[in-house]
Amino acid sequence: MLNLDKSDLRLFLLVAAALVLAPFILNPFPEGSNLAQFNAGYPDLMQRLVIFGIFAIGFNILFGLTGYLSFGHAAFLGVGSYAAIWMMKLLTMNVIPAIVVSIIVAGIFAALVGFISLRRSGIYFSILTLAFAQMSYSLAYSVLTPITGGETGLQPKINDPRILDAPLLDGATPTAGLFGIDMRASWQLSVGDWLFTFNFGYYFAAVVMLIAFYVSMRIFRSPFGMMLRAVKTNQNRLNYTGVNTRPYTLTAFIISGMYAGLAGGLLVAMDTQVGADRMFWTASGEVVLMTILGGAGTLIGPVLGAGFIKYMENVVSKINETVLHQWFYWLPDGLEDFVVSVIYPFVGKGWHLTLGLMFMAVVIFLPGGLMEGLRRLTQGRKKKADEKTGGAVATPAE
Repeated sequence: MLNLDKSDLRLFLLVAAALVLAPFILNPFPEGSNLAQFNAGYPDLMQRLVIFGIFAIGFNILFGLTGYLSFGHAAFLGVGSYAAIWMMKLLTMNVIPAIVVSIIVAGIFAALVGFISLRRSGIYFSILTLAFAQMSYSLAYSVLTPITGGETGLQPKINDPRILDAPLLDGATPTAGLFGIDMRASWQLSVGDWLFTFNFGYYFAAVVMLIAFYVSMRIFRSPFGMMLRAVKTNQNRLNYTGVNTRPYTLTAFIISGMYAGLAGGLLVAMDTQVGADRMFWTASGEVVLMTILGGAGTLIGPVLGAGFIKYMENVVSKINETVLHQWFYWLPDGLEDFVVSVIYPFVGKGWHLTLGLMFMAVVIFLPGGLMEGLRRLTQGRKKKADEKTGGAVATPAE
């Protein structure tokens, strides 16, 4: 099925099920409760989990398979976003043309950057990509203001040409959609005190991510993917045997850039305000953290890393002293204040401290990321089960 072996098919179906159930699993706060304030940015959170998962999947094709660490992938995210917003301004508010053009433009830009950057490897390659990203950010922020909007950014306006759309009435707001369905449309289902939200934009992005994940699986299992692993293992040995590795690494770089462009186009589909901040170096650093935290070189690891970081950014960052007191109100007054004072530096505005400590712990104790931890846990349970089964079978034989 889908040209996948049994283990890959199970993983694919697991990811599909997780995407369907994620809005229920990650929305654990009932409406009307003291924690309902967390739901304020819930649809945006879910969409960002999926979109940055796509971003991390693409980055993993380059870093996880070839070992080339790029510090400039935010440039492709930003270029894809600008390409998408211009399609919405000039052609149509339908997200399909915007996303297609964002992939193509990001791929072309990645080909240019990769052709130059891949002349070097190691830290020199990383610095070259960082330089390209910062130059792109500076150009978008100042020099190319007529195209990028500079500091203000770009967004669709009522008087934009949009040659494929009917003219908007005065006072109307241009909104991204899919063949007439607003990307912001949502439906809610109330079950007792629990409120479940079905957001159209999220499920559209989830379908795109599922397709992107399937493509990455095929790349990982293909002869091309095996060649990329060989590059990571020992590129010099390949060169000595007469294999030209440049076409392989450049292709991986372009594919990775196209994934970033896809993520940028989806960001515009969900939020039609585009600014140069998407190209800043911190965005490139974020996708590096996502990939390493989840597990570079694994299929699902970067998605887990992206989801973990974005969930912390949108949920843990909103936990303040008031919420902590609501959680620990049942403790004696003195003990309650002590517990809150201990936990508070690690939540709210201090969530970066928690993330940093967890990242340090993963790098030191789980170099393979969260996936290595899951693998160790699974192997430990399997070993215990095998020992029990082996003992039970050995007794009659004796």
